[in-house]
Amino acid sequence: MATLTVLEQPATPMKNGFQARSAFDVLTTETANSASEGLDKKSALEIARIINQEDSKIASAVKKALPEIAIVIDTVARSLRDGGRLIYIGAGSSGRISSLDASECPPTFSTAPSQVQYLMAGGAKALASASDVNEDSPEIGQRDIARRRPTRKDIVIGVSASGRTPYVVGAVEYARARGAKTAAITCNPSTALSGVSDITIVAEVGPEVIAGSTRMKASTAQKMILNMITTGAMTRLGYVYENQMVNVHMKNEKLVERGIRVLMKVCGIDRDTAIRTIKSAGKSIPIAVVMLKAGVDKMEAVRRLQKSDGNVRLAIEDSRLEL
Repeated sequence: MATLTVLEQPATPMKNGFQARSAFDVLTTETANSASEGLDKKSALEIARIINQEDSKIASAVKKALPEIAIVIDTVARSLRDGGRLIYIGAGSSGRISSLDASECPPTFSTAPSQVQYLMAGGAKALASASDVNEDSPEIGQRDIARRRPTRKDIVIGVSASGRTPYVVGAVEYARARGAKTAAITCNPSTALSGVSDITIVAEVGPEVIAGSTRMKASTAQKMILNMITTGAMTRLGYVYENQMVNVHMKNEKLVERGIRVLMKVCGIDRDTAIRTIKSAGKSIPIAVVMLKAGVDKMEAVRRLQKSDGNVRLAIEDSRLEL
């Protein structure tokens, strides 16, 4: 496999085997936070207050990126509707946050596991035990994404607090060269990852309470953004009706109860009617909702859902609406 040229921060002269000035010096996520000076001398309550005060800055940082987040939401929705995939690329905390979002889509929206995927530097074993050496290799990132065979239908999102993780940059660059749509989620502006992405979401949360510990504010911002992207895309695809989880996958007792409550709420019916309808709909909440809201039988509800690509509202209205 040919190795692509990975964009990097400018190199600096070496001194005694180390760079005289590191590329990390310019990253706000790696600098010391004046608000947490002397943290090791604080009481437990003081530590909690400092962390809480810093955490209060996260939502406003994410708010500034809402226009870019909206673009990515619609891009993901179009990719999934056209048979493509959303593939997250991450390392360390960013990779773990990405894997969490990907793994929660099937039970929440009944998506196939192949529709929302993640690639983690070090593989699945790195989710539980640190295997961070792989994140320094763009070639490994390129190799891993090459195995997924990205195409023009897919969107590949690199998640990196620093915006310079070589594994992530290499993978995203490779996917873009193969025609995939690409996006970056970072907490620093003007990074190498931005240079290989079609759209960049930047949440500048500032220095961490513990310098460089991006499992804190940076990861919280990333979790918020990923929640917005997948929830927004699934809503645009019609897997949410009003604000209800109509595509819930009833695999356990909790989710069965949720499905019953959703049908009761959406259709204004009692529990017994909801249970009977769910059974006659083959335990499919979308089919049950269309049956009741449109006043049709199961066969017609299935036909409408197939016609609308699973969009519940469009199936009820039996019409088409472009995303």
